[in-house]
Amino acid sequence: MDLTKKLSVIGVGPGSKKYITDYSKEVIKKSQFIIGYKYTLSTISHLIDESVQQVFEITMKNQEQVYLHVFENLMKDDDQCVVPFTGDVNFSESEVVDRLLDIYGDDNVEIISGISSIQIASAKSKVPLDKATIITFHITGDIEEKKLELVKSVTDKKSIILVPRPWPSNPSKNFMPSDISLFLKKNGLDTSKINVWVFENLTDDEKETLYKGKMDSLESKRFSDLSVMVIDQNMRQTYLDFKS
Repeated sequence: MDLTKKLSVIGVGPGSKKYITDYSKEVIKKSQFIIGYKYTLSTISHLIDESVQQVFEITMKNQEQVYLHVFENLMKDDDQCVVPFTGDVNFSESEVVDRLLDIYGDDNVEIISGISSIQIASAKSKVPLDKATIITFHITGDIEEKKLELVKSVTDKKSIILVPRPWPSNPSKNFMPSDISLFLKKNGLDTSKINVWVFENLTDDEKETLYKGKMDSLESKRFSDLSVMVIDQNMRQTYLDFKS
């Protein structure tokens, strides 16, 4: 039986080498081709041997060209290609993953989950994922429905863990912590009473920062593109609160 062109789409954690799984390391080392964004490639640089692997650094503008070039012109049927993504490939990356599934075909793509910044923020804020609304604004598509979901979740006293949207080339499309604070105030919420955490550069021992305060204090603050935000309205419950 002929082998087909195989692609592994891998989540490699928020940025620290410590958060890359052993299985991801194994697949990366066995691959002939590696395609990724600059920051993500830097996370796995210690696993790459450029003497035997071809590495392609991509941007949003050239990614389509590179994906097709590698697939159509370079790969043999028994070759392995890896596309690593920061965090978990199943969160905030669907637009790219769907395109890669189109190119390679579902049966030829393995999706390998990773540890996301959402998970790390949940652990550090002690706001459990199973009691929070999870939202990513880190997409290129329309975010209006997600913004309505945010307002409803805050109004309903739910906690929210979210990834803001930086857009350096067009700041009007930003939806960063300061924009989120102003948006919630505009929608009638008392932001002076809402507890919030903002994490930057999670798992980076040298750059990681934490801001904790009230939502209204974010209005004049600027945070990096690598930010995660937790709106903390968590009410703790233990098994003692429920009758068996």
